[in-house]
Amino acid sequence: MPRIRRLSSGGLLAGVLLVLCSIASVQFGASIAKTLFDRIDPAALTLLRLGIAAVVMLLIARPRMRSWNRAAWRSIVFLGLSLAAMNLLFYLALPRIPIAVAVTLELIGPLVLALVQSRRAVDFAWVGLAAIGVGVLGAQSIGGALDPLGVVFALAAGVCWALYILASASVGRHVAGVGGLAGALVIATIAVLPFGLLGAIDALAADVSVLLPAFAVAMLSSAIAYGLEMLALRRVPTRVFGILMALEPAAAAIFGFLVIGELLGTLDLLALALVVAASAGVALTAARVRPMPPTTGQMPLVP
Repeated sequence: MPRIRRLSSGGLLAGVLLVLCSIASVQFGASIAKTLFDRIDPAALTLLRLGIAAVVMLLIARPRMRSWNRAAWRSIVFLGLSLAAMNLLFYLALPRIPIAVAVTLELIGPLVLALVQSRRAVDFAWVGLAAIGVGVLGAQSIGGALDPLGVVFALAAGVCWALYILASASVGRHVAGVGGLAGALVIATIAVLPFGLLGAIDALAADVSVLLPAFAVAMLSSAIAYGLEMLALRRVPTRVFGILMALEPAAAAIFGFLVIGELLGTLDLLALALVVAASAGVALTAARVRPMPPTTGQMPLVP
């Protein structure tokens, strides 16, 4: 496996700070997105976010599409469709349930994927711990404390997140650099177009200034976060990166409170803590057994 050279200007601490900044960027973007749903519907905002991110990534990556073979195109289309579904489902969940709850439920997808790929007893134990957390949230949805449809949307987004991880690894094997991601964002934008076009037109016709926060969401949740993660991966081991990414629900809870004023109940916090612990545990024990497969640096991003 080729070793990624560490940058001389940084180290482990710098890498950790970069990952934490990436997590903060993603969740700050998600919190801003939730404040916009009274001005633009989730599908339309998803379209604007993906479209803006696609333009930015195309300008940065300048992909050489003529060099992509059939296998590369299949991987890129798969990645684009999983990106489209993941982002759309997550944004459909946000108006219905707290951000931290949505991210906690979504994290189950990568967790189950790690279990399927590992099949070790200790990982079954970690997923069992996460299942208890999901059960706590599920019980609240049944009891009416949480919107059941929002819970379903978030869990479905988690399935798509797992598919995104597989697709991202496949693109990394076939396409050098970040050109594959740029192409996938274009595919994702096209896929969401039928769901969000009319809503985007109506929202922009009513208030064109909505483009400004939509641009901020696209930058915070996609371009900036992706760049920070790519820099971090040159400085920190995959094990450390995976453990830190398990902090996503906690960051979502913090920004949900700071930006929107969302408060979580005791059961919500318990579920969040169980899933965070399980995710960190899987990242820690899996990395001790086998390294991550080599890719071009593309890592999963929370929507």
